[in-house]
Amino acid sequence: MPHVQIGDLQVEVVRKNIQSLRLTVYAPDGRIRVAVPTRTPHEAVQEFVVARRAWIRKHQEKFQARVHPAALAFVSGETHYYQGKGCLLQVHETTGVPQVIYRESQVLDLFVREDSTPEQREKVLAAWYRKQLKAQLPAMVAKWQQVVGVQVNEWGVKQMKTRWGTCNIRAKRIWLNLELIKRPTTSLEYVVAHELVHLHERLHNARFWRLMDQFMPGWQMHREELKKAVTDSPIHSDAC
Repeated sequence: MPHVQIGDLQVEVVRKNIQSLRLTVYAPDGRIRVAVPTRTPHEAVQEFVVARRAWIRKHQEKFQARVHPAALAFVSGETHYYQGKGCLLQVHETTGVPQVIYRESQVLDLFVREDSTPEQREKVLAAWYRKQLKAQLPAMVAKWQQVVGVQVNEWGVKQMKTRWGTCNIRAKRIWLNLELIKRPTTSLEYVVAHELVHLHERLHNARFWRLMDQFMPGWQMHREELKKAVTDSPIHSDAC
């Protein structure tokens, strides 16, 4: 992606088929990205960024001040999350098929080979997370399709770095971030409803949020809950 220098800020500029300018500051390094309508002149982009310089610096400093958790090693004693609850990881050696068993006492038993690496253990746990999320989604998607009054052709789960969900309006397909299985079920419901509402309205405009009010009163609480759960989420600013 092309980068431009605007004052003391290096900005990644992405030209897309959109109607307004969108500014994003990414954690953890404070990277700046501006998505702009295809024919937007450079001067307008520059003015947009300069006008938000204080806002950008504020969030870059916030990211720098964060205490980031140590990288997980997938060993006994670590805390891993499932449906919004911190679970104690207990690693057990096995000669059988690697697997994960969840205990109601909020313990995740991870059965792996003696010589397994952290990467292999992570892969086993991720596969379990994916299985749990895919088991929960059919009923949830069906519920919210009825509430929102739309029907998707397909839904899926994938790992995403900057989005909780996406919606391909033309294909009527939604994707949900695998990380949602670690969040409270209410957060997952919010994202499902949010992506389905995009089948009524593509943009995050006033009509979109009115529809959210109609279909999911109190959605703001769920969105804030989701934001608090994220340590490295990007921060957005749209043009007025």
